[in-house]
Amino acid sequence: MNDCILISGGAGFIGSHVVRLFVTKYPETLILNVDKLTYAGNLKNLSDIENRKNYKFLKADIVDPEEMKRIIRENKVTGIIHLAAESHVDRSISDPFTFAKTNVLGTLSLLAAAKEFWETLPEKYEDKLFYHVSTDEVYGALEITTPEGGQAPFRTSASSENNVAYGTDFFVEETKYDPHSPYSASKASSDHFVRAYHDTYGLPTIITNCSNNYGPYQFPEKLIPLFINNILNNKPLPVYGKGENVRDWLYVEDHARAIDLIFHKGKPGETYNIGGFNEWRNIDLIKTIIKTVDRLTGKPEGSSNHLITFVTDRPGHDMRYAIDSRKLQRELGWEPSLQFEEGIEKTVKWYLDNPEWVNEITSGNYQQYYEQMYKNR
Repeated sequence: MNDCILISGGAGFIGSHVVRLFVTKYPETLILNVDKLTYAGNLKNLSDIENRKNYKFLKADIVDPEEMKRIIRENKVTGIIHLAAESHVDRSISDPFTFAKTNVLGTLSLLAAAKEFWETLPEKYEDKLFYHVSTDEVYGALEITTPEGGQAPFRTSASSENNVAYGTDFFVEETKYDPHSPYSASKASSDHFVRAYHDTYGLPTIITNCSNNYGPYQFPEKLIPLFINNILNNKPLPVYGKGENVRDWLYVEDHARAIDLIFHKGKPGETYNIGGFNEWRNIDLIKTIIKTVDRLTGKPEGSSNHLITFVTDRPGHDMRYAIDSRKLQRELGWEPSLQFEEGIEKTVKWYLDNPEWVNEITSGNYQQYYEQMYKNR
């Protein structure tokens, strides 16, 4: 193998899509998946490529700096794509210490290990890269605005014909950080450490901030797979507040393509925003999911609307996120490949076609797969 790319959190939702893409696209590069296998990690996400010659999995905790040093040194890692993170906002509210430990100290551990190893090499940082995956939530929140003489939503010139925006402001790469949840605060802190290592030590780094992802293999605590599963099981669909919060949605495979492009063509020291100009109010999103699931399961469209249950809003719930990804489009030529209606159709079909995956997650049986795997080693 010519190079070794370490992908942290590669057994998770976004990570498994990135691992699969890189293993398939770069057969001469060793793709090293390092994952602690917490509740959100699932090696069955990668069962289709687990026997490839250029794929290797290591169970390890990124918070352990000595273990990260050993792994990077022994595998002669030339690039890192850092995805491992605690990411569920509700969990961060009840357990902020875990988020600080994993997201901040874990990132620092990987940075220090990469710096130490790469500085021992004759070429040092040449052709090396530490790619840090972050979130749009570090920027805080945008207001939902109404254009003069009109009603939100309204079209944005940066979007496609079918997309609408709920304001004229978007998060750009220079937007000041203003995190509002323990999760976003921990990610903001990790971003600052990545930039500090670039500015202080010259470590070649890139940061990307992406909007909400959706698609196959997403852990069913997140909104879209949770609601698909609840509709199928005739369970309530809990909606915070009035469902008026707005999010920008990005199909996970489009995100993986962007990571691939930025990793190979992006400029070290830069930040790139990744989004789809694809804003949806939560309530409209939920009704679209309901309509799609009902249609694909042979029920009248919208017949599951009665499952919508409005609940007390969570603390610090940001009103609107909206990513401006024109820098990425302009400089590297990336753009999303799917409209949301296409993406949600593919996503719902995947969950309908893979009930055993969902059942193993909801029952907890998927974790037995790991236990048996390590017993057999």
